[in-house]
Amino acid sequence: MARSFARRALLTGGAALTSAALLGGTARAAAPHPSAGAAWPRRFPLPDGFQPEGITIGAAPYAYFGSLADGDIYRASLATGRGQVIAEGPGPGHAAVGLRIDRRGRLFVSGGDNGEIRVVDARTGETEQVYATGGAFVNDVILTPDAAWFTDSFTAVLYRLALDRHGRPGDVTAVPLTGDWEQGPDFTANGIERTPDGSALLVVNAYADGGGLMRVDPRTGAARAVDLGPARLPNGDGLLLLGRTLYAVQQWQNAIDVFHLDAAGTRGTLITRITDPRFRIPTTVAAWGDRLYLPNARFDVDPPQPDTEYDAVAVDRV
Repeated sequence: MARSFARRALLTGGAALTSAALLGGTARAAAPHPSAGAAWPRRFPLPDGFQPEGITIGAAPYAYFGSLADGDIYRASLATGRGQVIAEGPGPGHAAVGLRIDRRGRLFVSGGDNGEIRVVDARTGETEQVYATGGAFVNDVILTPDAAWFTDSFTAVLYRLALDRHGRPGDVTAVPLTGDWEQGPDFTANGIERTPDGSALLVVNAYADGGGLMRVDPRTGAARAVDLGPARLPNGDGLLLLGRTLYAVQQWQNAIDVFHLDAAGTRGTLITRITDPRFRIPTTVAAWGDRLYLPNARFDVDPPQPDTEYDAVAVDRV
């Protein structure tokens, strides 16, 4: 994993015009939680040495986290912060990077360096399917009605895992990225989402024009740069779309940049930046109610140790 994640230390905020500068050098700090759910913890521990990266939350108030160390899946109650490993990973060299859960309780897991895609039953912890993509680094995943889509951070391609009408996975195909897509010499593609109207995919490209978003036609792989004005995502990682509001985690900047998108996802306007002193290089984001939850990946701890402490934090939605 060292080769894959060492590049994160190079992608610092000074590499391009940051969103904080666009907001007049100020950032909106996360406000106190105003609702009756304030008793739920706004910070809770993850296992020591876990090395979290991805997070997903389904129809119940439980967050699932993937381990870069060995592919374990950890589930935590949002109400109490307590949790446990519910699916043991294949072991070292088989990371769990991005992950998403569907309404049937299936977890779709990106395998990172090993190029694998795994499908895990969140109720039993059993691995249902393993796919070998042959890719360099399978990073993040998003679910659409007929497919799970995965990014590859070192190759200009998306992987499409077909889903039938019952959500059962079928075959994996590679969709080459063309058009405006620029593949950098290092880590390029990262987070992935759908456009607000569901017609296309949004993919972080950390290289092109100092870092930004690409709108990808899922039928052809043709990519077009999303107009974000002067905003850049040099550290763009996980994406979360709620309505037309796009949350983009900028991990080394310890921030979430928030954009308002048009329906087709061709243009976006930066509306605010969320920061919090508890951020310790967060990577991905998921929502429950009026909160956002993020794992702190702590990529500045190099190399991570078995006793390295990790946690997850909650901030308010915009």
